[in-house]
Amino acid sequence: MAEDLLTVEDLVVEFPQSGWRKPPFRALKGVSLSVEPGETLGIVGESGSGKSTLGRAILGLAPVAGGSITFDGRDISRLSRRARRGMSRDIQVVFQDPYTSLNPSLTIGDTLSEPLRQAGIEGNEAASRVKDLLDRVMMPSDAVRRLPREFSGGQRQRIAIARALALEPRLIVCDEPVSALDLTTQQRVLDLFIEIQERTGVAYLFVSHDLSVIRHISHRVAVVHGGEIVEQGDADRVTTRPEKQYTRRLLLASPIPDPAAQARRREERHALARA
Repeated sequence: MAEDLLTVEDLVVEFPQSGWRKPPFRALKGVSLSVEPGETLGIVGESGSGKSTLGRAILGLAPVAGGSITFDGRDISRLSRRARRGMSRDIQVVFQDPYTSLNPSLTIGDTLSEPLRQAGIEGNEAASRVKDLLDRVMMPSDAVRRLPREFSGGQRQRIAIARALALEPRLIVCDEPVSALDLTTQQRVLDLFIEIQERTGVAYLFVSHDLSVIRHISHRVAVVHGGEIVEQGDADRVTTRPEKQYTRRLLLASPIPDPAAQARRREERHALARA
């Protein structure tokens, strides 16, 4: 078994609340997980479950009140901003909304060149890297001269993925990266994630509320509810034969194309909620 690339142990995240002596809100309550090199760990749960907070804590965007986050043997739980910026070569992110994650005033070439310039890569080498990045995500080379508004949502998300790949990271945190896309485009972008992983060996922490999306892309799955992991294991087992009632409810909430079967799922979900 490969040594873990990312290890999260007993992670606690708290946010202050307004009000006299009101205790902080505990968004994560002792979460533990690991990700191996080249692996996809799917994080699934309903809105407000804490799944996105987990991704943000790993990125240094949420306050760690307890526990630890270790990347490649180094504790990154409470790094300074400067030290965190230095981690950008190894850890990148793809956010949910392809319409707001790209600067509308920058050409695609400038967007992809920016992280390269910060890493000291310029001139012909940067131009060559940008062309390679566009090839990786199956975008035309003339995209370098165009603005984000000239592309569809799926194309913008491909560009966001290319930007995340620019510095050849070892881990990408994917925070609901396909939820704003239609089903056909979702499938294409998910397949692109898988193809890039097979080619580069990058690991993903893939956050989604949709168990069918998680099933498609993940090797292992962690189910988050109320700031805790309630079920964790092999993706096929968790997404088809879940042990916990909460996971079964998530499974029944996943849409399927058969209206009659979807109606039966809805009835089963309501029955579970009443149980």
